[in-house]
Amino acid sequence: MIEVQNISFKYAGGKRLVFDDFSLKLEENKIYGLLGKNGTGKSTLLYLLSGLLRPMKGSVKCEDVDAYKREPEILREIFLVTEEFELPSMRLSEYVDIYKPFYPKYSQEVLENCLRDFELTTDVHLGELSMGQKKKAYMSFALATNTKYLLMDEPTNGLDIPSKSQFRKVIAQNMTEERMVTISTHQVHDVEQMLDHILILDQHSVLLNASVQEITDQYVFEYRSPQEMDETVLYAEPSLQGNAVIAERKEDDAETQVNLELLFNFKTQSK
Repeated sequence: MIEVQNISFKYAGGKRLVFDDFSLKLEENKIYGLLGKNGTGKSTLLYLLSGLLRPMKGSVKCEDVDAYKREPEILREIFLVTEEFELPSMRLSEYVDIYKPFYPKYSQEVLENCLRDFELTTDVHLGELSMGQKKKAYMSFALATNTKYLLMDEPTNGLDIPSKSQFRKVIAQNMTEERMVTISTHQVHDVEQMLDHILILDQHSVLLNASVQEITDQYVFEYRSPQEMDETVLYAEPSLQGNAVIAERKEDDAETQVNLELLFNFKTQSK
């Protein structure tokens, strides 16, 4: 488990706090979706979780060890896929040989399976790949490390439509009961069907921290005609199919799939 306890943080020279008395728990066997408007601290939170940033107050503990201390036993269990990254100009196989010793649970089989799904091989030269191909190679290695905690910042940015489908497949195939994946994204439609838990950040606070099951137990997501708009409707947006609505779920209502974009707009506009 990674536990964030009452942290405050701002960047050097910054005028405002990114987090103020902020707390959060992230548990294994879950895929978290981390959402928020620009500037609400999604990427900053991932850097704090991985120990690359240190809070001014409070603590970020991974397995009861302060993340910022970057202890070897913690580093081998955390992998952060940043939105922007640089890869050396070498073959992927050479890159893997250099970095896999840092991850005791590294699996060559997982790497090759992920690369196959992404239509790549270990023989590719990283310097000759497009940005999207580099991201797929990097994410394949991240999954192959078999770290307990996998943090991903905008992983589907730069991927084409087939690659986004491949991304969902490789995440699902490599999810285990011992693993926790946190995905920070603006591309909600790319990931909404694979998430177990939704986190929506606002300035200094969490607007929503709930499992998908808790959300579907509480709300229905559907399209309604103007005549069907009643007192159960909590939020609505016009669409080509009618009004896209979030409504209170009644006892006899069927469970519906979460519309993550609609949920995000509901929570951020009604705070």
